[in-house]
Amino acid sequence: MWPAVPADALVLVPVGSTEQHGPHLPLNTDSVIAQSVAQLAAERLRSGRPDRPVLLAPTIAYGASGEHAGFAGTVSIGHEALRVFLVETVRSLSLWAGRIVFVNGHGGNVPTLDAAVGQLRSEGHDVSWLGCETPGSDAHAGRAETSLMLYLAPGDVRLSEAAVGDTRPLAVVMPELMARGVRAVSPSGVLGDPTGATAEEGRAALEAMVSAAVRRIAAGRTGSRSRLVGTGDSSAPPCPSAPSIPVPPAPRKKAAHP
Repeated sequence: MWPAVPADALVLVPVGSTEQHGPHLPLNTDSVIAQSVAQLAAERLRSGRPDRPVLLAPTIAYGASGEHAGFAGTVSIGHEALRVFLVETVRSLSLWAGRIVFVNGHGGNVPTLDAAVGQLRSEGHDVSWLGCETPGSDAHAGRAETSLMLYLAPGDVRLSEAAVGDTRPLAVVMPELMARGVRAVSPSGVLGDPTGATAEEGRAALEAMVSAAVRRIAAGRTGSRSRLVGTGDSSAPPCPSAPSIPVPPAPRKKAAHP
């Protein structure tokens, strides 16, 4: 009920995606991770400052996933639609909320978050963003994300179908990925190796992400991209698995002719 909504609250908004995560992980992997980090961070922030209300907004489940357009199940709304969605979300929240923080779980959303949050801050809104980070992890649907999902949603993981994808450094595969999308680099959709993933690794990774998120939100220090950063970590990757990947054009079907 609306009368129960506190004024001047801090609102955490998880931002994920609906996209392929190999043959073994669900399409909502990024959303599950972003929501989990945001929810646990909100709980800890409330316990640390009971005088400051902290709310968790519904997860934004569609993002900019054009690099995965070659796989069935992927739903991408693109950068422009996502930017407008983020901007209008904050404009609406700002009518009653005190501060807004986007918690991002998908690297493809990063350019849009940069643009949207930069615009919103120039309009005077108290908004920033942070990523769900596991520095040094593989790029997509590999050991890091598989471990996280084994901990968060084990019933949604088909570990027996996990496939080793392209394990080369992202810098090596980036030219082809930029030109033709993920499928051209990895037919399975995996960039990394999910072999050896465990729920315990996922638990430890989640704890690290939540602790980092709480520290950054509490400190409120932003980097050059309006992203919340901690001491010495302004160059950390933006999400648990997928770095910020320039998005190639989505493939278009040829029109049928009579």
